[in-house]
Amino acid sequence: MASSYIANAQSSNYTSKSDHTISVTGSASLEIVPDEIYLQVDLKEYEKKGVGKIDIDQIKKAFIQSCKHAGIADSSISVYNYEGSNGKQWILKKKKDKEDLKATISYWIKLNTPAKVDELVNRLDDEATTNFFIAEVSHSNITEFRKQLKIQAVKAAKEKAIYLTESIGEKVGKAITISEPDESYMGSGRDNSGYTNMLSNTSNFSIGSNNSEGENEGRNVDFKKIKLRFEVSIVFALQ
Repeated sequence: MASSYIANAQSSNYTSKSDHTISVTGSASLEIVPDEIYLQVDLKEYEKKGVGKIDIDQIKKAFIQSCKHAGIADSSISVYNYEGSNGKQWILKKKKDKEDLKATISYWIKLNTPAKVDELVNRLDDEATTNFFIAEVSHSNITEFRKQLKIQAVKAAKEKAIYLTESIGEKVGKAITISEPDESYMGSGRDNSGYTNMLSNTSNFSIGSNNSEGENEGRNVDFKKIKLRFEVSIVFALQ
């Protein structure tokens, strides 16, 4: 009976120590002006009065020339889709002699500034172009930004744990668990009006905005920023 009592008491003390912890959250956020803007351009064969059908090969050559005149490298241009339609879709098939069949090609063009977007759009063939829009935005250093934000979120959590424990005369010990940060990515042309900073110890940064006020007004307006946010939960032991 005595042995059983001692064993139970030791087990109870161990549980009490393991509960002597503090759980906190930390976050970090970043706003980036994108330097990778992917423009999708849709081109289609058309009939030209007095000439006849302007086929897809002519349209493709003219488009590539327009890109070159805008200073866009071939490596920044890729085919996104290629199809034809006369009421029925086909993809990459040999065309038959049908006057009502019109081939369509879609390109993705990687650009680095809104000014480059404007320059290319102004060079597009109005008759061949059926549509163009910003398909995606990103940043060339986004992987490194994500890494640094995760580090900042962990540091913010540690800082919060320190001032909370000091307020009750305790000290923070080693970290027991660190959760993988939840990522919040806001960009690609979506409405980000609901974006908020949720925590009091959130770190905020802004990268890529360097316009001078009043300089070339309307020409150098920054593209809508990408918003990154990471939140981490950490459990610390108390000393």
